[in-house]
Amino acid sequence: MSTTRPYSPGDRGPEPSGASGASAAEAPATGAATGAAAPSVSSVPPGAADGTSRTQGRRVRRLRLEGESGVVPLARDFTRQALYAWGWLPADSADQRAAAEDVLLVVSELVTNACLHAEGPDELRLTCDNKVIRLEVSDRGAGQPAPRTPHRAGRPGGHGMFIVQRLCLDWGVLRAPGTPGKTVWAELGAPA
Repeated sequence: MSTTRPYSPGDRGPEPSGASGASAAEAPATGAATGAAAPSVSSVPPGAADGTSRTQGRRVRRLRLEGESGVVPLARDFTRQALYAWGWLPADSADQRAAAEDVLLVVSELVTNACLHAEGPDELRLTCDNKVIRLEVSDRGAGQPAPRTPHRAGRPGGHGMFIVQRLCLDWGVLRAPGTPGKTVWAELGAPA
């Protein structure tokens, strides 16, 4: 698993420019539940009643987390809603249920790491196509996440990035030149 390359191997191509990975042509999407954190934009793109924008077969949702309290459960709930909207849930099989649970666990780990090590998360971005779901958590921290080595399973703490590394197809860190912070991303395979 790579922590240096900005995109996964295969036909997905290079990462769009920008701190959160959004290209200028890609419209951010809303999708926060009522009473949840304010989404990054105030309107839903035309034709996307569920708060999902579509760009070249990809579905995208964004959730602003900056300044919010209870961001880990908020991020999990937001992600769960996206999984329902995108057909990952309700799961028809144990494999599909496990894939959805893995996504929720990785979101929890990435947001928790931003809370513990990077002054808190700014934004959660979910991107899904037919093959892969990509999770991105932006923060203002300068640190570099990495699995703690040696990994000690019996000790508390230090398991977050080890879990991400084990569950994901790939993960890494994006930094925008001249701006503080980073985006930690992880990709998981879509359920069969």
